[in-house]
Amino acid sequence: MPTPSDDDFQTPLPTAPIDDTPTVSCSRCGTEWDLTYELDELKLGNQSVEQFALDHHRHTGHFPDDVSPWVTDCQQCPDGEQFLSEGAAQRWARTHARHARHEVALEHADEQHIVTPE
Repeated sequence: MPTPSDDDFQTPLPTAPIDDTPTVSCSRCGTEWDLTYELDELKLGNQSVEQFALDHHRHTGHFPDDVSPWVTDCQQCPDGEQFLSEGAAQRWARTHARHARHEVALEHADEQHIVTPE
């Protein structure tokens, strides 16, 4: 069995820290934000980009670049919501259609389909 040498126990040199903080930009506002606040203060983790986009929409009336919401719109009552994930939008549309017995339009980018009550 080989004997360990001093080279085997050297401390590796430190490397530059990796900055993997997500950034979001909005060409309409002409600004780019890093999401340090959402990560460090709000502790949003993987939801930081989605929450920033929703907050940006609430405050400005539009979404940041590269964000296209899924929109649910009841065809009979004024109910509807916007979601950033397809699954959440479909779940809302199916639930509303089931409980209210109303058709719900589900739209994203250039596509639209109707969720009907069962």
